[in-house]
Amino acid sequence: MADRKAVKIVSDQPDFLQFNNLACETAGGNVIFATDEWFAPASNLLKKEPPEFIASAFTEYGKWMDGWETRRKRIPGHDWCIIQLGVPGIIHGLDVDTSFFTGNYSPSASVQAACLDEAPALTLEGDRTGMAASDSQFEAVAKLHSESWEELVPVTELKPGYSDTCHNYFPITYPSRVTHLRLNMYPDGGIARLKVYGVGQKDWSALPTQDQLDLVALVNGGVCLGYSDAHFGHPRNMIGLGRSANMGDGWETARRLDRPKNLQVDGKGILQVPGYEWAVLRLGHPGVISQIEIDTNHFKGNFPDSCKIEACHLTPEEEGKYVSGRWSSDPGNKWRVLLQPQKLQAHHRHFYSCDSLALSGPVSHVRLVIAPDGGVSRLRLWGRPTSTRHTSKL
Repeated sequence: MADRKAVKIVSDQPDFLQFNNLACETAGGNVIFATDEWFAPASNLLKKEPPEFIASAFTEYGKWMDGWETRRKRIPGHDWCIIQLGVPGIIHGLDVDTSFFTGNYSPSASVQAACLDEAPALTLEGDRTGMAASDSQFEAVAKLHSESWEELVPVTELKPGYSDTCHNYFPITYPSRVTHLRLNMYPDGGIARLKVYGVGQKDWSALPTQDQLDLVALVNGGVCLGYSDAHFGHPRNMIGLGRSANMGDGWETARRLDRPKNLQVDGKGILQVPGYEWAVLRLGHPGVISQIEIDTNHFKGNFPDSCKIEACHLTPEEEGKYVSGRWSSDPGNKWRVLLQPQKLQAHHRHFYSCDSLALSGPVSHVRLVIAPDGGVSRLRLWGRPTSTRHTSKL
């Protein structure tokens, strides 16, 4: 089968966008404090869907906005909020998105971070439009001493929310695990989304070595490191929580243009096509895989005809070489077949036990190959973590 190299849809996008959004509401992210939410609540910052603008939408407090927008401040200080990450981990980059906030975006912002595994329980409930933090909420959040947290992004001017300026990207080199963020606006205004790109970090030492876990799951530190095509949906969606909500919550490629004009199948009913698509994922911890689930939930007229899975064990140095080369070559011939080509079905959960798997040793990376194209909603790799831990420098 003919391969094609990985492509980037927008060449000037930072590389950290390939990682998981650790703060997204679908990953369990939550805003636990906000100084003011007059025009629009801070919880909007963590929505998975892209921001939208409805010109005719108003509330009793003013213009409806799909983001976090505070009132025009007429008292000392500045506005800020505290975000609890859904998946604690190492942060590689931030996107402070000001979409549609043009005459009302926050002029400047900064971001601070902390690791608070035993933080006090703080919650914000219900629709908080038109509200501000109470004295008791200020007293409770003061116990976090968030003003002294580590600075990830210094006070920086933001760009307005027009389509060509709305994404304010910040690469992060902070090496420590993060559980909470403080987003500061100076002095007030609006921000549509905050996306926190990184890799989950789990305490594997606390787990019995015989436990069977989904080694590639977002919550267990799995991450996508490369792909051939992600026209309709990014492959990182496959390792998200639960089953997919819709087709947009999965990996879906464009239709390949090299599909034969008349399709033929082999003796197993698998289409004979010249091309395929692929996605490479690193496990949260190297391990021995004993069961695989491939779910095509919601993909009814656009599921792949077939798939296979390859696996290998890479050192951090080897991984870095392949990532920098966009996985376009494999001079060491590292990949080995884990799951032989399998015919897939529409809108269906496919399970493969250890009897179907071709490898029995520990692996650190997998490559899901689909032919010729289409969508997969979830990939689960159940197995037992081994003693060797992969520590990437990415």
